[in-house]
Amino acid sequence: MSDAAQPTAAEVRAAAEAVKTALDRHLAAVERRTGDDDPAVYEAFNELAAAAEVYDELLYDRYDEVTPFEIPGGDDTLPPYTGPEEPNAVSVLIRRDYAVAEPQRLLAQAQRVEAAEYEEAVGADEDAAATVPGALGILFGEFEPDEIASRHKEFGLEEGDSTLWVTAADEPADPGEWLEAPFEQVDPQRVVCRFDVSAVFDEDASDDLDEDDDLDFEDGDDGEDGEDAEDGEGVDGEGVDGGEGSPAARR
Repeated sequence: MSDAAQPTAAEVRAAAEAVKTALDRHLAAVERRTGDDDPAVYEAFNELAAAAEVYDELLYDRYDEVTPFEIPGGDDTLPPYTGPEEPNAVSVLIRRDYAVAEPQRLLAQAQRVEAAEYEEAVGADEDAAATVPGALGILFGEFEPDEIASRHKEFGLEEGDSTLWVTAADEPADPGEWLEAPFEQVDPQRVVCRFDVSAVFDEDASDDLDEDDDLDFEDGDDGEDGEDAEDGEGVDGEGVDGGEGSPAARR
């Protein structure tokens, strides 16, 4: 980093003072807590985490020094649960991102489905599988989302991030009640559990494995008594559909 981009010593000092203030507020909130899921403690925790992160970054940029702070993630990404103790209904919200990696494969698969399912249908749109939007409509209309997730490479798709939220409700929704805006007004404090899958977690695991690669064995020996060293899983947990991810399930 160039000198022009470095923070000043005063900025680093101010960030350190912010950490001290946030630490005092967090302790005060803990001392006054009203229960295990006191929102004041949660808010103070987040403020302390943010202040520590800023200080850590500025300290490194200015002095090339680090702190011993490690802000926990994963299980702490959700606010305190305030939903019903015994939910009478749940909603499952799923988002899966894909990149159209091989458009021609996508079109070919859609054309096969169209030929098999709609060849004799009266008024079938012969050009539906000729475009990417049309092909996506055919495939997602034909296959269940879980099947597309497990066969995405066959359809010319590349997986991106995905997340699954299970939210609690007092009563089941009336038919058609939320169809116009199904993903609006989701209350994160009613999320019972959440599971995330992202390549970010794979990168973290790779970093851990790279550190293990520094252990060299002489004469090609993989471990003691000639036994092969066991492969570490190196992932944060199991995600949706058995993928690698970082579960944020409530405890």
